Amino acid sequence: DVGAIASLDKLIHEPARLAIMMVLYVVDGADFLYVKTQTKLTNGNLSSHVGKLEEAGYVEIEKTFQGKMPRTILRMTDAGRGAFRIYLNGMRDVMNGLAD
Repeated sequence: DVGAIASLDKLIHEPARLAIMMVLYVVDGADFLYVKTQTKLTNGNLSSHVGKLEEAGYVEIEKTFQGKMPRTILRMTDAGRGAFRIYLNGMRDVMNGLAD
C-alpha cells in the first residue's frame, strides 16, 4: 500500500532531516562539524533542520567549549530514537509492499 507513506513522520521524512537522523542514530553524540561533513549540509541548513528536530524533542543540542573554541554536540533523544525506529519500520513496510 503506497498510501502508507503518507503516515510516515513528515518531520523525519524530509531528506536533510532524514540524513541528520541517520547520522545520529548510530552514535551516542556527534560534533556539529561531523554531522555537517556527513550530511553535506551548509552551516545554516544544518542549524535550521537541527532546530526543527530539537523543537520536536528528537534531538538535543549541547554547547560547550573545548579550550577557548566553542563546540556543539548533537544527540538523538530517546523520543527521537523511538520516532526514528517507527519511521524505519514504516518505510520498510512501504518498500516491502512494492511488487517485484
